[in-house]
Amino acid sequence: MHKRNWSKIALAGALSLALAACSDGADDAAAPPAGLAEDGAPALPAVPVMGPERKIIAFGDSLFAGYGLDPRDAYPEKLESALRAKGINADVINAGVSGDTTAAGLNRIGFTLASQKDAPPALFILELGGNDLLRGLSPEETKANLGKMLAVLRDAKVPVLLMGMRSPPNYGPEFQAKFDAIYSDLAQEYGAALIPFWLEDIYREPALFQADKVHPTAQGIERLVAATIGDVESALPPVGEQAE
Repeated sequence: MHKRNWSKIALAGALSLALAACSDGADDAAAPPAGLAEDGAPALPAVPVMGPERKIIAFGDSLFAGYGLDPRDAYPEKLESALRAKGINADVINAGVSGDTTAAGLNRIGFTLASQKDAPPALFILELGGNDLLRGLSPEETKANLGKMLAVLRDAKVPVLLMGMRSPPNYGPEFQAKFDAIYSDLAQEYGAALIPFWLEDIYREPALFQADKVHPTAQGIERLVAATIGDVESALPPVGEQAE
């Protein structure tokens, strides 16, 4: 679902600055990522899907919700297809809500976990923080909210893959340093797997973003899936193993 509110407009401004600041220019064109066909579908032959179902919750904001895309092109859906093409019996649940801050995520994480009545998920992918930037929330507040979510997940014995973001330099060097350290500090504290900046593979390529210069295109999502699927596989515990 997509909540169309002022945060969309602000997100476009704040995060486009972040992406522009990180970019030092790059080619617009790119070949299809390894393992993906020209249309973004997994390249054949695919490995037969085997083993018990691995439920993964992709919990985040508009970058997971698939803002501006066909729902089938959102990151969680494409990730599921890519994992299944590698023989992993994945069921990736899209729990992305456009406009969510870390505070909003903290408010709904308990409900999200409680809705998994049969068994806890095999992996929880946590992607939040961009909307905190646009609202000018302090890094301390963002870190506290993410830390509380990670504590909930640790207590529930759910493995976590934390998707990091970066601050634009226009907030000043002190703010930038504090914000950019949030994800690595928390990953170490709570034993979570980490992707330091999950847009790393595409942020230098404007052609892989929609007109708002913030949200990836369908091709951009394909690139992100190809760049991060190894991290997702590594974060998935062996079948039957729970987090300590």
